[in-house]
Amino acid sequence: MALSSTPTHDGSAKRHEAWLKQKSRAVRGALSLTATSGLIGGVLLIIQCWLVARVIDAAIIEGAELDGVWQWLWPLLGIFLARALMSTITDRLAFEAASRIKRTLREQVMARFAARGPRWMEGQRSGEIANALGSAVEGVHDYVSAYLPQKQLAAMIPVAILVAIFPQDWVSGLILLITAPILPLFMIIVGRGAEALSQKQWRRLALMGAHFFDAIEGLTTLKQFGASRREAEAVARISEDYRSATMKVLRVAFLSSLVLEFFATLGVAMVAVYIGFRLYYGQLDFLPGLFALLLAPEFYRPLRDMGANYHARMEAIGAVGELMPILSEDSGEPDNEQREGSGEPNEGSGEPNEGSGELKKAQALPDRPIARVRFEQVSFHHGPTAGGEESHGDGVEAIDFTLARGECVALVGPSGAGKTTLGKLLLGFLPVSDGVIRIDEIPLPMLAPDAWRQRLGWMPQRPTLFAGTIGENLTLGAPESTRDDIEAALRAADALDIVHKLPDGLETWLGDGGSGLSGGQIQRLALARALLGRPDVLVLDEPTASLDAGTAARVLAGLDRARVDTATLLITHDISAARRADRILFLDRGRIVEHGTPAELEAASGAFARFVELAERGVL
Repeated sequence: MALSSTPTHDGSAKRHEAWLKQKSRAVRGALSLTATSGLIGGVLLIIQCWLVARVIDAAIIEGAELDGVWQWLWPLLGIFLARALMSTITDRLAFEAASRIKRTLREQVMARFAARGPRWMEGQRSGEIANALGSAVEGVHDYVSAYLPQKQLAAMIPVAILVAIFPQDWVSGLILLITAPILPLFMIIVGRGAEALSQKQWRRLALMGAHFFDAIEGLTTLKQFGASRREAEAVARISEDYRSATMKVLRVAFLSSLVLEFFATLGVAMVAVYIGFRLYYGQLDFLPGLFALLLAPEFYRPLRDMGANYHARMEAIGAVGELMPILSEDSGEPDNEQREGSGEPNEGSGEPNEGSGELKKAQALPDRPIARVRFEQVSFHHGPTAGGEESHGDGVEAIDFTLARGECVALVGPSGAGKTTLGKLLLGFLPVSDGVIRIDEIPLPMLAPDAWRQRLGWMPQRPTLFAGTIGENLTLGAPESTRDDIEAALRAADALDIVHKLPDGLETWLGDGGSGLSGGQIQRLALARALLGRPDVLVLDEPTASLDAGTAARVLAGLDRARVDTATLLITHDISAARRADRILFLDRGRIVEHGTPAELEAASGAFARFVELAERGVL
């Protein structure tokens, strides 16, 4: 399945908001403190209005001098400072609550991505993944920090104001009480139309963001094939469609704001008119009348603020439409480790898989080094990818071999023969369709994935270096490594000179993807990272790719020294690398068609010998 969801409808909007409220329970304490501090600010506002009314009444009606009003001016100054303090506290508490929710959501999204594994990731658009971690999670921020606290304050502050007004002027209090429900009523009526448009608009934004991200990521390819101008026109067209749709949303949103402002203004005007006439006819004293008039706009302010923050609710509901498919338990294509509890046996193997009842309790690997890895009639069929597209290659069929400690087995064959698939099966990235992989007689699905991968070293065909220092990249899987360990791994990968030539050595900062380094340098540093943890099992996918002949020879010599106590599975098209292996398995169309030592296979004049001949002629 893709990350994206379909446009949100009324029923799903309710589910999305219920999901948001359930997630918000994790910060219930912070939200309660936010509402409490906001309520204290509202009470201080009521006191401030009374003091202002008292000062004006004393100065205008009673004719008091400055000395006669100091007793109210000093407390008024204190109220100003206290309100500023409470406002700051409210904002900080709200921001902290929203930040905690976002941090939790990002951790959960990343955990789901990791749990679904590389196979699922291959079917996703990188732009949609970035949008889920970025815009979708950020869309929840204002809902938590602004809408939820304001929703509580919209109920509490008007009640506090009514409690203060009724003893002073019951007529004004009655007007406010009668007109108060009109604002949320019309906000709901107008807001429903804006909500539907906003949810569709969020989907457009997600698609546009994913498209832009993918276009930027593939900009080099677009330039190479002269398609950049055509892509720029597509971007302009999508942007214009988004602008047009945004204006439709804004028209409805502005209508909602107009309705709120109109009825709030009408309510204040009614209070002012009634107070004015009663003051004129002597039915009301100046002080309570002015006090009620000062509080009338503040009575509607929380309701207006909630209306202003209503768009945050709509944005969050749209964002949840992107997040819920990711965080739901039954969505996506799980990887090998996620099948736990499924109860589905491996067909025809006679072995339970990791989901069967016998295997729910993961077994631990012994403390000693792994002595043997055995593939027993292992099969895997790709089928459709997570994105619904057919994958390339038919997988592997009935693979049977043993990899012992200190031994190097090379997987050789044409592209699409299943070499990388075997490596992913051993890493646990793909579930075995049939047969079983045993690690010292323990079926691989019975091992805890994290514990198993701690014993592994892996260098993929296209390794990734992350933004950070070289040292941080090297110690990604072995954070306790000493400097001597790092230099030993760099030496084995013929990468020590790379670090020595850099101005800051291991502290040199790399950009995303290892920008600033050549492909060959990235390859050697990634190999050093794989060797650093001194793994029991080492899986190397084209370790000499992007390397010149001299560097490749030095890397292979270093590998020969480093793999003495390691079971190494070498996936390669490089004949010179394959010749250094202890044994070669030649794969074609997912099956082992030849196996033996390099010398035996070359002398046999079979599939491997023909492969060598084609490689030496430069045909491959």
